[in-house]
Amino acid sequence: MTATETDGPLAGLRVVDASTILAGPLAAQILGDFGADVIKVEHPSRGDGMRGHGLAKDGQPLWWKMISRNKRTLGLNLGDEDGARIFRRLAATADVVIENFRPGTLERWGLGYPELSADNPGLILLRVTGFGQSGPYAARPAFGTLVEAMSGFAHLTGEPSGPPTLPAFGLADSIAGVAGAAAVSMALYHRAANGGRGQVVDLDLLSPIMTAVGPGVIYADQLGIDQGRTGNRSQNNAPRNTYRSRDGHWLAVSTSADRVAERVLRLVGRPDVIDQPWFRSGRERARHAEELDAYVGGWIAERTRDEVMEAFAAAGAAVAPVYRPSELLDDPQVRALDLVTTVDDEDLGPMRMQNVMWRMSRTPGRIRSTGRPRGRDTDAILRDELGYDDALLGDLRDRGILA
Repeated sequence: MTATETDGPLAGLRVVDASTILAGPLAAQILGDFGADVIKVEHPSRGDGMRGHGLAKDGQPLWWKMISRNKRTLGLNLGDEDGARIFRRLAATADVVIENFRPGTLERWGLGYPELSADNPGLILLRVTGFGQSGPYAARPAFGTLVEAMSGFAHLTGEPSGPPTLPAFGLADSIAGVAGAAAVSMALYHRAANGGRGQVVDLDLLSPIMTAVGPGVIYADQLGIDQGRTGNRSQNNAPRNTYRSRDGHWLAVSTSADRVAERVLRLVGRPDVIDQPWFRSGRERARHAEELDAYVGGWIAERTRDEVMEAFAAAGAAVAPVYRPSELLDDPQVRALDLVTTVDDEDLGPMRMQNVMWRMSRTPGRIRSTGRPRGRDTDAILRDELGYDDALLGDLRDRGILA
């Protein structure tokens, strides 16, 4: 695969993605978006479970088209002795290997880091698990839902009188995927700056979402306080909520800055409130959220969404519509930044999906292909790049080791 500067800052880097479901594949997707040659390794008959996640069109899994974009696919049974030998040879050509098997699985197959790094001292191995490679929970099966519960996220999410609420999407896995891409970038920098040695990155799903949830741990430690659920309100500022317009749309208002809070109250016709002593800090305003919500919610309820948006923009106040995905597709800011871009898919033709996650002036990255069928590139990789002959590949395929 020819690498060019326009493919992104990681052009020329090889990543072997042997992970499944979401966090590891997302880390690999991000690396691929910015130029890395990503080889997706899947079991030859089962494939990655992500192929069965979400909705499909004409039998084609749509989430797979996005999460496995910019990846070549190779069907290989790592649990077979011959398959493990092939994987070890492939890893010897890689800069990064990503896996999310249970701790000890790679070692049982003879593919632990000592073996892989003996062939390739510069190799970076990203190991993604629910609870890390050690500790009393290391062997437990874990999914994002479990760490969303443990991290404090579910405890803080929902109405005060209601139950803890879990997200309707893979939040913990997605945060971990972004963190994994960042961790690999750090390891690559260290390798380049310190003599070319690789290392193991031990990434658990719990750590990144614990960080994203915020200061709850330090509050508990230093103050003995467990924050509670506040619905759409905040303990740090008000007004901050979602409000329904006259034409039935929801809008979100935030007033994290004191001056923005002043503008909102002037806009809704209550400048008198600004002079109250409690209005001077966000935390004090939060104690009066019921009153402030009534002012803002009542004003918005009398107007259409477009009228509210225009008035807030003119006042320099912060508001945003609560979008459905279909509305996000047509937002002018999304279009201006190409946050959703069109990609040609070999099965379904042009399709829109989220673009690369940030814009770089010199090496911007791009989507070169959508997710591919299982084993599409097996022969090209093993025969053309690693030198296996057709007879051996045919035998391995007959034995169910390749796809």
